[in-house]
Amino acid sequence: MTVLHIEHPVPNYEGWKKAFDSDPMNRKNSGVKKYRVYRSTKEPNLVAIDLEFDDLASAEKMLAGLKIMWQKVEGSVMTSPKACLFEVMETIEF
Repeated sequence: MTVLHIEHPVPNYEGWKKAFDSDPMNRKNSGVKKYRVYRSTKEPNLVAIDLEFDDLASAEKMLAGLKIMWQKVEGSVMTSPKACLFEVMETIEF
């Protein structure tokens, strides 16, 4: 499993969440199996998202598409996005 981890500040969480929920990248059809949205407890305008994929190729394709989209919305719904791809090595639930 591959996780695309994204972090960025937002000027307004509610406005950003509305844009995120509109799903401009069509997450399900792009191979996203599950996602998590995080909001910083100390900086409420800092969000992080984990998108889970079955394979690296799907995650890389999503990241390429996101980079194009980010250029169009930079400064309006979010700023300075950072993204990393991770391979899940272990998951344990208690």
